[in-house]
Amino acid sequence: MTLAQTAGSTPDLATTAAAQRDMRAGYLGGAPGVLVSGSVWAVAACVAAWLSPQRAIWALFVGGMFIHPIAVLCARLLGAPGRHSPNNPLGPLAMATTFWMIAMLPLAYGIALWRIELFFPAMLLVIGGRYLCFHTLYGNRLYWAVGAVLGLAGYGLAALNAPPVLGAAAGAFIEIVFSLVLLAGARRETRMGPAAA
Repeated sequence: MTLAQTAGSTPDLATTAAAQRDMRAGYLGGAPGVLVSGSVWAVAACVAAWLSPQRAIWALFVGGMFIHPIAVLCARLLGAPGRHSPNNPLGPLAMATTFWMIAMLPLAYGIALWRIELFFPAMLLVIGGRYLCFHTLYGNRLYWAVGAVLGLAGYGLAALNAPPVLGAAAGAFIEIVFSLVLLAGARRETRMGPAAA
């Protein structure tokens, strides 16, 4: 199964829609991942408030390594398979966005060494950029809003020189709120079947 019928032809929209539907069904529209990510941001905000911004950075890095496995577990607990079909042509896109995000971590950390209050805004921009690609991955325009809100929050917090705890809290709040909206949409699609997509 490919996203194009033949070389040089227009994309096969039915195939693309089926691949996106498979991704939504496998991971509940990505909602568990967004929720777990928001929870990691919340832990980082608590660490920034009660310990130090430096430790909050490491809380976000270390917690970030567990987002995918915990999200898969959550998806399974909520009745989804927690995986996509092996031949889904969008699978490589999911991996590519993950590698891109990992490649940006040294840049964000370098920014933190220069001005620590810019670390969380930088990460909001990185994560927001990744979520923009999730529109293609899941076929859900709400991810454009998630990415835009995270990016605007990052830009605004940087412009205001906001303290690190506020940047981490903003990431937590935005992701958790959007995850609940995504989960409601995924549940509705599951109840109504493909017609709801």
